Amino acid sequence: MDKRYKDHRIYACFALNFLVSALKINLYQDGLDEMLDGVLAMRDVRITKDDIRHELQTNHKMTTRVLEHLVGEGYILVTREDRSYRISITRKGVLHIREFNRYYRALYGSQIMDHYRFRGLPAWFTDLD
Repeated sequence: MDKRYKDHRIYACFALNFLVSALKINLYQDGLDEMLDGVLAMRDVRITKDDIRHELQTNHKMTTRVLEHLVGEGYILVTREDRSYRISITRKGVLHIREFNRYYRALYGSQIMDHYRFRGLPAWFTDLD
């Protein structure tokens, strides 16, 4: 496969889906809108900046750029805890990724398949049909 540059938008897709998977929820389940606030309040998921960097397979600079973009859009919250950062997804972030996963798959399909070639495609990519 050809090595094409991935921009912050595809990395934002990876990061948001990674955060949703940590919540252990199905994005496409019936009634998600009604129970989402409760799920977000009750789940104490600890995702660090390093976890995100590892998922994105990027360097510190690109990870920071992606996280700044997601914070700016209101899709995530970044909280400083001692010497690390805790990252959590917001309601707006969950609803955004649920709505736009088909778009990301259509636009970036080959890059997504390349990114996950050694780990296997994630459920958010394969369960869209």
